[in-house]
Amino acid sequence: MPLLRVHCFGLSVDGFGAGPRQSLSDPMGAGGMALHEWVFPTRTFKQMHAELGLAAGGGEGTIGADDEFAARGFEGIGAWIIGRNMFGPIRGPWLDGSWKGWWGDNPPYHTPVFVLTNHPREPLMMDGGTTFYFVTGGIKEAYDRAMEGAKGKDVRLGGGANTIRQYLAARLVDHMHLAAGPVLLGSGEHLLVGLDLPALGYEISHQANSRATAHIVIRRKV
Repeated sequence: MPLLRVHCFGLSVDGFGAGPRQSLSDPMGAGGMALHEWVFPTRTFKQMHAELGLAAGGGEGTIGADDEFAARGFEGIGAWIIGRNMFGPIRGPWLDGSWKGWWGDNPPYHTPVFVLTNHPREPLMMDGGTTFYFVTGGIKEAYDRAMEGAKGKDVRLGGGANTIRQYLAARLVDHMHLAAGPVLLGSGEHLLVGLDLPALGYEISHQANSRATAHIVIRRKV
């Protein structure tokens, strides 16, 4: 059966997945970009940005544990689910619909992407095989539609923290990779507040360290 998977979710030592005061100019919130510094030098990250026509520093990128975890997040994925905050900084009604995401005309998904929102919007077709579908019926509707849209492949749950927390509470997440870096944020979007993961049936299945971060994989027990 296809899985719902979280990959490469950057987490601070004090449990935050994004900093406070997220905005158009600071999409990860104050200090939040430090959570992802481990992935920036990797070959996977650099190749993805090269495909988008964006500069990501010189060289072909590093290999090793960080790159392996980054690459694994794209293997066997047939659809994505993301929260509205991950799609963009717009709040409330969509107004003129001019906002089309952070990533330009050719987003890095190349699959159907189901965006959780309270405000209806027509599907948005982009270059490279990405179509954004805006789901107003909640997390289960998005889950069902993404599983259907993935056509037998797995679905990647992209975040943000509140979105992942809802799916964990509903025991719908099968696999979650956290990249816990040496960062203290103090406030922002906390990932696990109010959740008792062992009581929900989750356990740590794998752990690996690199110089940049600690990779922790959590799975839902059958």
